[in-house]
Amino acid sequence: MTELRDTPLPGPEPGPGTALPTRVARGTMVNGGFLVLINVLGLLRSVVVAGLMGVSEFGVWGLLTAVYGTLAWLAAVGLDDKYIQQDHPDQREAFEIAFTLQCVLCAAFTVLSLLAIPLFALIYDQNEIIAPGLVLAAAFPALALQTPLWVFVRRLEFLKQRRLQIWDPVVSFVVAIPLAAAGLGVWAAVAGTLAGMWVGAAVAVRASPYRLRLRRSALAYAREYASFSWPLFLASAAAVTAGQVPLLVASRELGLAAVGAMTLATTIALFAYRVDEVLTQSLYPAIARVKDNLDSMWAAFSMSNRLALLWAVPLGAGAVLFAQDLVDHVFGDQWAPAIDLIGLLAAAAAINQIGFNWTAFFRARGETRPIAVVDLVLLAGVLAVAVPLLLEEGLDGYGAGFVAATALAVLVRFGFLRRLFPLRRIAADLSRALLPTVPAVAAVLLMRLVASGDSATRALLELVVFGVLVVGVTVVWERRLLREAVALLRRDPVPQSG
Repeated sequence: MTELRDTPLPGPEPGPGTALPTRVARGTMVNGGFLVLINVLGLLRSVVVAGLMGVSEFGVWGLLTAVYGTLAWLAAVGLDDKYIQQDHPDQREAFEIAFTLQCVLCAAFTVLSLLAIPLFALIYDQNEIIAPGLVLAAAFPALALQTPLWVFVRRLEFLKQRRLQIWDPVVSFVVAIPLAAAGLGVWAAVAGTLAGMWVGAAVAVRASPYRLRLRRSALAYAREYASFSWPLFLASAAAVTAGQVPLLVASRELGLAAVGAMTLATTIALFAYRVDEVLTQSLYPAIARVKDNLDSMWAAFSMSNRLALLWAVPLGAGAVLFAQDLVDHVFGDQWAPAIDLIGLLAAAAAINQIGFNWTAFFRARGETRPIAVVDLVLLAGVLAVAVPLLLEEGLDGYGAGFVAATALAVLVRFGFLRRLFPLRRIAADLSRALLPTVPAVAAVLLMRLVASGDSATRALLELVVFGVLVVGVTVVWERRLLREAVALLRRDPVPQSG
């Protein structure tokens, strides 16, 4: 593996200094741990709430999640990315500019959400989403107040950032579960979401190193931010459309039960997808500082991508193997239509992890248009393949179509990645990441051939065997990679100059 140069991080503002490789590795591990925690909480919350609500009512929450997921993704126009990338001589002013623009954006989306909810209710033909949807509009002001978290990302102070962010999912979990048990249905999820976001906002405001001040001069910087962000906005629009259209079709043609099944399968698949989001966040601010050094960029790309694949590939394979058991012994027979879809969407998530962190490298170099192109290709695949299969074959057809659309988008992603890195080196990393999962899958399939039956005990035994083999083979096969990651974590900090 190419060594990432151990040089001090430059930067205009003072703060704790640590060499680039150490900061990236520690950020990856901190964000990885945070990812595991919030996804476990999120998955537990979804499982418990789904069981307490039932399929149809959980389908209402699925529609609300889709609506606000659409709005949130459209609102994620890259203001945070541009703030992290900037080198303003006065970082206090830079933060106030970014905070002002974020407040304007969130105010606009608060109004937009109040107008959009009735429209989405009409489109989905589901009036049940109107009242809780209007209340959820209060999430956008809380999002604006969480802007101080960007400062810690820019400084690569990931542990501090995550200590502040953890309040949101924990409070959401603690509030939602008792209310769902009390019979509040979809309102339990709404209350949990808002409680988490507003507590998270309060914590962020209290920890902010700068005063939250609005600046009139911020509008003068809007064009600079917009030139960086418009392809990211287009990419977000394409991605949310790719998620919204299948839900719209399912809602109108198959009913709320189908929407609930799609929501549950997507929630499980996100357990792998969020590796992309969280680990890329740890890379981006560091990569922005070495964007002209391809050797350093490759070292960061290779290590983080291999570590993520060691997580995503077993998860995708496990979802395919144990989807039936998950429904039979955890969710119940009412979720049977989601069995194949769970496995297919998890497989798509695993495929998507190949080169998952590529967006960080292109954003760091100011090349955001390729990101839009890849998401437009994904949208085209969903509209041309996944949606027609949804209409013809139902949920299973949609899952297969989404796998095909994801594979097509990853192929186009490779076309852009070859501008920076040799594809043969990426392929070598992929092959190494796949191998630890093969013995585990083979062992489970062999156990099923030898011993028939369908019991929770058998499923648990197979899961334990699968997990032990994945971990054991990974430790043996990728011991060099793991040692390098641990060595970076243990390396003594190097004081930062400037």
